[in-house]
Amino acid sequence: MRPCIALIVLAFLCAAALPGEAWQPAKAPLMTKWAADVTPDKALPEYPRPQLVRKDWLNLNGLWDYAVTAKDAAAPAQYDGQILVPFPIESALSGVMKKFDQKSLLRYRRGFDVPKDWAGKRVLLHFGAVDWEAAVCVNGKELGTHRGGYDGFSVDITDALKADGKQELIVTVTDPTDAGGQPRGKQVLRPGGIFYWGTSGIWQTVWLEPVAAAHITDIHIIPMLDESQVEIQMSGVLAGAKAEIRIEGSDGVQTGSLSVAAHKETEVILPFPRLVLGVKDVKPWTPETPFLYDLKVELKSDGKTVDEVKSYFGMRKIALGKDENGIQRLMLNNKFVFQVGTLDQGFWPDGLYRAPTDEALRFDIEAHKKLGFNMLRKHVKVEPERWYYWCDKLGLLVWQDMPSGNNKTADDKKQFEVELKRLVESHWNHPSIILWVVFNEGWGQYDTERLTKWVKDFDPSRLVNNASGWTDKKCGDVIDMHAYPGPGSPKPEENRAAVLGEFGGLGLGVDGHTWTNKTWGYQGMASAKALTKRYVDLYRKVWQLKDNPGMCASVYTQITDVETECNGIYTYDRAVLKLDPETALSAHKNQFPPLPEFRVVVPTAQNDPLAWRYTTEKPAADWFKPDFDATAWKEGPAGFGTNGTPGAVVRTEWKTADIWLRREFALEDAKLKDPQFMIHHDEDAEVYVNGVLACKVAGFVSEYQEAEMTPEGKAALKPGKNIIAVHCHQTIGGQYIDVGIVDVK
Repeated sequence: MRPCIALIVLAFLCAAALPGEAWQPAKAPLMTKWAADVTPDKALPEYPRPQLVRKDWLNLNGLWDYAVTAKDAAAPAQYDGQILVPFPIESALSGVMKKFDQKSLLRYRRGFDVPKDWAGKRVLLHFGAVDWEAAVCVNGKELGTHRGGYDGFSVDITDALKADGKQELIVTVTDPTDAGGQPRGKQVLRPGGIFYWGTSGIWQTVWLEPVAAAHITDIHIIPMLDESQVEIQMSGVLAGAKAEIRIEGSDGVQTGSLSVAAHKETEVILPFPRLVLGVKDVKPWTPETPFLYDLKVELKSDGKTVDEVKSYFGMRKIALGKDENGIQRLMLNNKFVFQVGTLDQGFWPDGLYRAPTDEALRFDIEAHKKLGFNMLRKHVKVEPERWYYWCDKLGLLVWQDMPSGNNKTADDKKQFEVELKRLVESHWNHPSIILWVVFNEGWGQYDTERLTKWVKDFDPSRLVNNASGWTDKKCGDVIDMHAYPGPGSPKPEENRAAVLGEFGGLGLGVDGHTWTNKTWGYQGMASAKALTKRYVDLYRKVWQLKDNPGMCASVYTQITDVETECNGIYTYDRAVLKLDPETALSAHKNQFPPLPEFRVVVPTAQNDPLAWRYTTEKPAADWFKPDFDATAWKEGPAGFGTNGTPGAVVRTEWKTADIWLRREFALEDAKLKDPQFMIHHDEDAEVYVNGVLACKVAGFVSEYQEAEMTPEGKAALKPGKNIIAVHCHQTIGGQYIDVGIVDVK
């Protein structure tokens, strides 16, 4: 525990966290519309723990004093300013927006009053989450530390409180981000590509709560759909030798009670006996009908109610089972439901890890529902409890990833396993969560078989994915592959279902709604129209994979842009939906327009080894013009690339970073209905027709597909001789280029 010195500063005691202070968010590269609703007196005011609700509480969100010092420095004589809690210091909504590294220490300070009607109660201080290591002091008394960036923790501050007057709370935080080995997901000190700004400090709600000496600390709910029962186990503190628990439920849930006895008078948290309640006329929880049962739990001592909490549950079962064809499937409530979802990383341009408001949290869930998704994969991040509440309430299946870390040392692995256990324990009751993902790809992967078995044994009510993509260790309930742009599917196994954990990544930046001018996607799209068309093509194949080989779920990358990644269905600020919503909704329901018919105008290498002129040395600037003399270039049959590139028909080897191609073709009639390119590219390519830029494509594909020809390119086509010229640039991995022209009817 670090030294904590309570500074007696009258101005602080009078002014800390008062509403109406002059405060403005910092200016991020991009903001959401909800940023305007964030003020110091209205910073996430909702009760933060929907699964264990008490009536009396005090929200400590708002303005706190803050100071950033060297890690081992003494408490400062003066703080740097004020920060809006619970937004991380790196975020615009904190009002600070400063980067924070492993050499620094972040101090928070605020004053608070304990309501007079809490006299005689124990006072608990709750943190939704602090990233990463936090130490807590109240009135100069050190009360404890916590390590872990994603789980909530509580401190009993009763004995540190003064009898009256203003109380002082100081929280100190260190966070190494990716300079340490702890679980951190995609947070890095130097963001770029698929890794993003770090989150340090308090990033979820802080609140006070009064409880009796005897009180409930946790409720553990297991729905048993087949038996029409629900099993409930509580934990709590007993102030005497005996107490009584009474549970009342809604909509046909049987009322139950039990007596709880301690071996001696104790204030240690104890697990209470299990209670099984019948549920009459069960209403199963599904994405279409997300029915929730309410619970009220009372703890009585000497016949008087000393604690009362409210909770809820859903009657939902997730398991493996074989369909009529003997294929292993994901069964929801004993029925196969094909899961169509997105990769959801949970980043925000103004709040980073923290959504600006509860309405913003709800928007993301509603956006999935409106587009016809029934599932999402929460990617290497854990959300605030209210996010899962909205998934429960609105009906969305959740695959929950464990945030990744380095896991190189024994301490790293110990911390990973501690936080993995906390993740499962603290999210147990949410019916929306149906699958735990232990590892993403090979990130920090170790002891996969042991950890997968541990999670399954600890929570047999859910499915477990040992590793999403790449490094499957043949354990757990699913075999998961990643395919960009894809889609693809592994083959189902006797005891494991096949899923597509990531695919897609179609990129389109929208002017005015990007984090930077430089954006990227796994495959760049020229327009919203092209994006929608390609998106539908992908989903047409997804539904085919459902039947052959028997895929059970698909996860599209991704629901929103994140920083420089522009492969979201929505822009990063959630302001623009890039796809046509009705077309996307139909695709998610396996409803597609008839496939277009087309006539081949210029063949590709799929069937014909057509000869092209080519060079791998940078040519003159006018290389693409019709009258350019390319007779000195080499000649070879298409396509051009390296063997092993997915979907490629390689007839001429190309291994350099760039290649330039030219060929002549003849048209009897240039009045084509809708000429388009048929192209297979890995990676970026530009195509000219008669000297006019007619198409640009970015990224890579794994098959031939149509690409729109610009109006200028179409207009450049003419009867008789035409010249098509191509430049392709490749950076890493396989490489390939081949181009033809088709006329779409």
